[in-house]
Amino acid sequence: MPSIPTVMTAVGISAPGGPEVLVPETRPVPQPGEGEILVRVRAAGVNRPDVAQRKGHYPPPPGATDIPGLELAGVVAACGPGTSRFNPGDSVMALVVGGAYAQYCTAHESHALPVPGGLTAVEAAAVPETFMTVWHNVFERGGLRSGETLLVHGGTSGIGTTAIQLAKAFGARVIATAGSAEKCDACVALGADIAVNYHDQDFVAVTKKAGGANVILDMVGGDYIARNYEAAAPDGRIVQIAFLGSSKATVDFMRLMLKRLTHTGSTLRSRSTADKAAIARAVEAHAWPLLASGTVRPVMDMVFPLRDAAKAHARMESSVHIGKIVLDVEG
Repeated sequence: MPSIPTVMTAVGISAPGGPEVLVPETRPVPQPGEGEILVRVRAAGVNRPDVAQRKGHYPPPPGATDIPGLELAGVVAACGPGTSRFNPGDSVMALVVGGAYAQYCTAHESHALPVPGGLTAVEAAAVPETFMTVWHNVFERGGLRSGETLLVHGGTSGIGTTAIQLAKAFGARVIATAGSAEKCDACVALGADIAVNYHDQDFVAVTKKAGGANVILDMVGGDYIARNYEAAAPDGRIVQIAFLGSSKATVDFMRLMLKRLTHTGSTLRSRSTADKAAIARAVEAHAWPLLASGTVRPVMDMVFPLRDAAKAHARMESSVHIGKIVLDVEG
């Protein structure tokens, strides 16, 4: 293993604002603490929470680094006390509370997983945040079962492309919403049974015609909340993972009672170490065989060098991407 330097290049947030506030800077290489590994980062996934943090709306948890980035792939450079699974030189991907936009980053060992054969580092970096989010919310909180129907909003986002593939792999029917004909075609190519262009179709009417949705994965909020209640089948489960529209809405809750609906939601970053470890184990047990076999793959949009993190954020905010945007840290 190459020696570990004392300083590294990382992308910091100079001040809350637009993509231009993402600036490469020199930082000390972090040291792994109890139960942690130090990863030489090869690639880092770009996610909506990174954009929210950059704008000042999603501060890191107490004690966490202010460097953005919630998922990475790389090589273990060092192991802290109390670790046992990985050794220096092992290829891993990991969910982190921050710090992935850097050459080195610490991760709790229980939140790291081995890279399945056949995945490049760039592809592997696109997996942890999305797969853990989808598994926990669609299958654990939403309880999606074979033969049921999943309605996923934002079908061509990193979350959406993952949800479509995993739902189909486990025998569900999928209705996906997207904002263009091209994106709808991409949803269908991934396995969606129905794709709804929300600019010229009403997803409520389409979903009700198809028998209603047993599980709805929503990242929009706002007026989608009431519309989701309309689109849901009796005993349906609506799972909220973000509010790209608004976290506030005027809703007639009578539908909740008449249809016996469940509306739940979660965030991942603030969960306890044990919670995230349990999700990681479940994902490894259920999704890793699908990744290893090639049945499910991360859908890649564009790859940017670390120094161009601002361009990566600008692309994400344009909403033209299909799949994951990733930073190539070593490129």
